[in-house]
Amino acid sequence: MVCEAFGVNRSSYCEYRHRRNHVDVERLTLKALVNCLFTKSRRSAGHRTIKGLLSNGVIVIGRFKVIRLISELGLISKQPGPHAYKQATVERPDIANHLDRAFAVERPNQVWKGCFGA
Repeated sequence: MVCEAFGVNRSSYCEYRHRRNHVDVERLTLKALVNCLFTKSRRSAGHRTIKGLLSNGVIVIGRFKVIRLISELGLISKQPGPHAYKQATVERPDIANHLDRAFAVERPNQVWKGCFGA
C-alpha cells in the first residue's frame, strides 16, 4: 500500500531492502586499490591512468566504473585542466563575408549554400 502511494514497484522496494544490507566485498577491494594507486601517483592520476594501472595488474575493469569509484571516494586529480579557448567577442571587420549567407528563409529547401568540393 505504501509502495502504491509512492509509485514504486513492490519488487523494486524488496530488492532495495535486500541490497542495502549486503556489503559488496569486491567493490570495497576495488575502492581500496583505486585509493592506493591514487595516493601512489601523488594524487595526479586520473581515471584513464588508474584504469591502465589496474589493467596491468590483470584486473578487468571499465573506465566508467573507475570514474564512479573515484567519485565515491571523493578523489580529485591535481592535474591542470584544459586551457580555456579564447572566444571572439567582436567580429573581425578586416575579414570579408564572402558567403553572405541568408539564414532567414521562409520554408525548407529554399536556399542551399555550402562547399561540396574537395
